[in-house]
Amino acid sequence: MATRPLDGAVIAFDLDGTLVDTAPDLIGTVNHLLAQEGLSPLALEAARPFIGHGARPLIQRGFQAAGQVVHPTRLQQLFERFIPHYLGRIAQESRPFPGCMAALDALAAEGAKLAVCTNKPTDLSVALLEALDLAPRFAAIVGPDAAGAAKPDPRHLHAAVDAAGGTMDRTILVGDSGTDAGAARAAGAGLILVSFGYTDIPAADLSPDELIHSFDDLPAACLRLLSACGAQTGPL
Repeated sequence: MATRPLDGAVIAFDLDGTLVDTAPDLIGTVNHLLAQEGLSPLALEAARPFIGHGARPLIQRGFQAAGQVVHPTRLQQLFERFIPHYLGRIAQESRPFPGCMAALDALAAEGAKLAVCTNKPTDLSVALLEALDLAPRFAAIVGPDAAGAAKPDPRHLHAAVDAAGGTMDRTILVGDSGTDAGAARAAGAGLILVSFGYTDIPAADLSPDELIHSFDDLPAACLRLLSACGAQTGPL
């Protein structure tokens, strides 16, 4: 069999704000909690940057934006109410970003192994990806609980790449925020950021190796980046 351009490469993906637009269901769940507390709901667009650091920070920032400071004990109580409600609507409105599935299939056809490296708990990540028929495309789905660390800690990315059977010198992390940038840089992986995700800091300001505005641009960006590291070249 002829060698394909991305044979041996691992393309690891952040989940929320990178692969899937999960904001409607995540913010919808926070708004459910706010309503139970008699507080005003969050506007979806204003709350998008709150996503990406895990459920507890999302709840904390959401309640703060609604005018209420949440102390640690109360935060845990809210978290325990958040999870079952979110799981019950995990793919009610969440959808893969346009072009996502086609890009994943193009990368796999050229030999890449695909992994998910997300700060979302593994069980929730698997549930979401299965509901959207994305799970079979990935060799590994690794949340911080499975890795023993959360991005930007490089151990998280190392765990995802190990689970996918790859090596860091042939790995690219595709993400949307500073946690992804920090993990990739600390692990020595390539970094591609999307411009349409959830971040307080614009993706362009995080100095990615490649910045893309559409999944249509991802396969070529991966090829350019891996070719610069000595990978074989070829059309995608």
